[in-house]
Amino acid sequence: MKRRDFIQLSSLGFGGLMLPNMPMGGIPIIGNAVSQEAMLDGAIDVAIKKRLADAALNAAKAKGATYTDVRIGRYLNQFVVTREDKVQNIVNTESYGVGVRVIANGCWGFAAVVDAKSEADTARAAEEAVAIAKANAKLMKVPVQLAPQSGYGEVSWKAPIQRNAFEVPIKEKVDLLLGVNDAALKNGANYVNSVLFMVNEQKYFASSDGSYIDQDIHRIWPIAAVTAIDPKSGKFETRQALSAPVGMGYEYLQTNPSDKVSGITTRYNKGYDMLEDVTAAAKQAKEKLTAKSVEAGKYDLVLDPSHLWLTIHESVGHPLELDRVLGYEANFAGTSFATLDKWQSKNFNYGSKEVTLFADKTQVGSLGAVGWDDEGVKTKRWDLVKDGTLVNYQAIRDQAHIIGEKESHGCCYADSWSSVQFQRMANVSLAAGKTPLSVAEMIKDVKKGVYIIGDGSFSIDQQRYNFQFGGQLFYEIKDGQIAGMLKDVAYQSNTQEFWNSCVKVCDERDYRLGGSFFDGKGQPSQSSAVSHGSSTARFNGVNVINTARKV
Repeated sequence: MKRRDFIQLSSLGFGGLMLPNMPMGGIPIIGNAVSQEAMLDGAIDVAIKKRLADAALNAAKAKGATYTDVRIGRYLNQFVVTREDKVQNIVNTESYGVGVRVIANGCWGFAAVVDAKSEADTARAAEEAVAIAKANAKLMKVPVQLAPQSGYGEVSWKAPIQRNAFEVPIKEKVDLLLGVNDAALKNGANYVNSVLFMVNEQKYFASSDGSYIDQDIHRIWPIAAVTAIDPKSGKFETRQALSAPVGMGYEYLQTNPSDKVSGITTRYNKGYDMLEDVTAAAKQAKEKLTAKSVEAGKYDLVLDPSHLWLTIHESVGHPLELDRVLGYEANFAGTSFATLDKWQSKNFNYGSKEVTLFADKTQVGSLGAVGWDDEGVKTKRWDLVKDGTLVNYQAIRDQAHIIGEKESHGCCYADSWSSVQFQRMANVSLAAGKTPLSVAEMIKDVKKGVYIIGDGSFSIDQQRYNFQFGGQLFYEIKDGQIAGMLKDVAYQSNTQEFWNSCVKVCDERDYRLGGSFFDGKGQPSQSSAVSHGSSTARFNGVNVINTARKV
């Protein structure tokens, strides 16, 4: 098995690119710089990967491991970055290696090897992992308890993409982004950035349970940010793209008809028209310059899925991660208010009867969609909050017994072959309403409200309870009608109060995905990608503040 010589990536220069804000950290670049041609090299033959995995499995067993899993990963990343009429950066990276995790003497051990070429390489990693586990066991208080898992034999899963983004010529991508920038400038923007992020994870998993799982995962995220400046005052406003990162191929960038509410573009679902979005963004950034500043007070909020995904992520997805609940994880904004006693009561009121929140790693086109997780567990859907009541958490194999589950939920993930896998957020979404309801119909009986589109800045406390969220676009609702644009809007609430104020959710016709391409967790930090779906939802009597800086 031959591998190309890699050129060490020394500097990417992303720090000064003025990229649009991204939730939870910056841009993790793991790997070595390679040419476009190297990115198109075929994946390693499955038979070779099986031999490498078997060597590790056998070596670990010979050294006393009672359980072993092996992950062989090839991770490809491409970033195309532009500003106005210039290409600022094009980066291709590739990372390849093998990670081996074992249980020996009741304790976890992990070791990894870069660019593994032989069975001897993976066997040495396995032996090192066993040695680490045995050393760790001397300090162990409670042995690891794994939920049972049957092996699946030799199986595979591939993202159902129509066009591999890595096979699209760089020129086509650059032409798209520069065309987008030109449209923004022609429609009133003074500055514009646009970026394409593309990821391909080629992952092979083998375990002593008898699984050999080959998976090919694709993700893409087109983003842009436009800025409009008032030449007289020097004040400026921005509007970022309403695109959602998705588990799709380049076909996502095909044009798709948008839905409109009172002339406001609100919908990008199966496809994303980047040109249409950035054209609207330039006009809306200019409109923001003269928009009315909101008056603080109580409002009924109508929240578009392009906004609501982030509130779901922070106030539901993270606090219902079982490791945060147990206090095992506290990095990136702390632990969780949703402690075990609340779940054990079987009647903890997380939200109103309109609120059912579910986890699902099988949603087609979502960022988190895979066939099996990084512990070889088949993915599925399960409820977290059912008709307002807290009913479950997100748990992996060594946590399942804590909440009385007989099997893992299949939400374990590592961002690299060199990282140990741990519990990560599944796609967590708000179920669509069961009664037919459009956005226009939802707005009709709102007397005093704000319609919010797009995600913005936010803050949340160390228990994932008290929070504040902004957005991209804000429209006043007055007596059932859109009355004009607002600015300086943010709402404040706490998780339980907010979700209990939910009174209506549009039906599945309006259901859309948002999500995070770079969601950080852990120490050392790892990054994962996760989607959150919803239809437009209404929340009554929420506290809105004016964020304008008083001088």
